[in-house]
Amino acid sequence: MSANAPNPVVHLPDQRSRARVRLVDRFLLGFLSVASLVAITRLSTRPSAGWALVAYLLSGLLIVLLTRPGLGVLGRTLHEVYPLLLLVPLYTSLDLLNGIGQIHVHDPLIRQWEAMIFGEQISQTWRQYHGSIFWSTLFHLSYFAYYLIVPLPLAWFGIRGDMANLRRSVLIIFSTFLVCYLCFMLFPVAGPYYEFPRPPHWFTDNYPARLVYATLATGSSYGAAFPSSHVAGTIAATAAAWMGSRALGAILTVATILLTLGVVYCQMHYAVDASAGVLVGLGIALLLRKVNIST
Repeated sequence: MSANAPNPVVHLPDQRSRARVRLVDRFLLGFLSVASLVAITRLSTRPSAGWALVAYLLSGLLIVLLTRPGLGVLGRTLHEVYPLLLLVPLYTSLDLLNGIGQIHVHDPLIRQWEAMIFGEQISQTWRQYHGSIFWSTLFHLSYFAYYLIVPLPLAWFGIRGDMANLRRSVLIIFSTFLVCYLCFMLFPVAGPYYEFPRPPHWFTDNYPARLVYATLATGSSYGAAFPSSHVAGTIAATAAAWMGSRALGAILTVATILLTLGVVYCQMHYAVDASAGVLVGLGIALLLRKVNIST
């Protein structure tokens, strides 16, 4: 080639213009596929499942839109956080899928497991034997702290601009909730909150307890007790925090332990629910801790 000949121009692909289908997108598509099939099978007996099916199809369309080439800054930002924005709608859809309280629940079997493993129904007997206004206040406050614990690692890594840990946290937390939602869909359990008589007035006569009950009255899905998504989600969030910040992880660990105990003491979940939540949250975090979060 002549020394004076112009160098050939090599056009490298613009990474921002390429479609990026990440692992979290694939997990969600898998969940939506299963959920849609379940919704179709239940249409004849539970018409409300049709609305759940519409929600799943729209969620699938959202994935298509957010993984197409040529997204701007807003589109790429939404692609990072949209799984978390879908958590509440997907949770709400479970009530539609389960016929708004008409689903058969497996609480008798769970109570058998409870008696076999723990020797009693801890969600009833613990409060009865060791009832305390102090513990009621602390554990109800810990239960409500769930709404702060889960998003805290995401806010922390987002503010610091730590995209690697932000994406890993989104993947771990969202995947954990998807596993819980699949269990709620296929193996619904109501939990002691619905199955047992409510705690006496003195036990719930504190501000954190009233706040918890008011929240449950407006946003609780029947059949969504096993495994405890409160426990699983906080375990997953705490594990994700540890991976990027030991200080944040240590702080969240204390709150997560209190919440795990509190869901049982406050009669929101069976001890089996809480134990399963620990296994799911920790298992998903360990499984995904070294995944390539760029895919």
